[in-house]
Amino acid sequence: MGLLRGEPRRPKGGQLRCPYCGLLQAHVATLEQEWFLLEPDMTPLAHMVPAEHRWIELSDSRVTVYGVCPPDPLQWCRIEHRLACSAQPLPDLWPWSTTLRAENGRRVTPVPPEPPEEWPDAGNGHLARPCS
Repeated sequence: MGLLRGEPRRPKGGQLRCPYCGLLQAHVATLEQEWFLLEPDMTPLAHMVPAEHRWIELSDSRVTVYGVCPPDPLQWCRIEHRLACSAQPLPDLWPWSTTLRAENGRRVTPVPPEPPEEWPDAGNGHLARPCS
């Protein structure tokens, strides 16, 4: 839910309610004259957002993807509402890391820790030893 089909003649902002969560979202035009739904009043630093999800606002109120890598550390951006929508599943932003986490989770077998040879002093003046 980010892209809205339509051919606007000129950019004009506005807000719409998300059909999933009911919160307001910004309705903005892209350079390609498509409508996009962005999270209103949220402008994180660009390096905190994956390149393909960074939107910058231009002087004429249109937005475009800011895919510069690495981004300017002081560049602010906007994000799609669907990334912040609590009623929609979060898209898989980094498929390779999701796959890696799943594979590592599959490979892990819990190993109980070995008990120490000597237990620490419990305060009674001598070292405690594990029961045999």
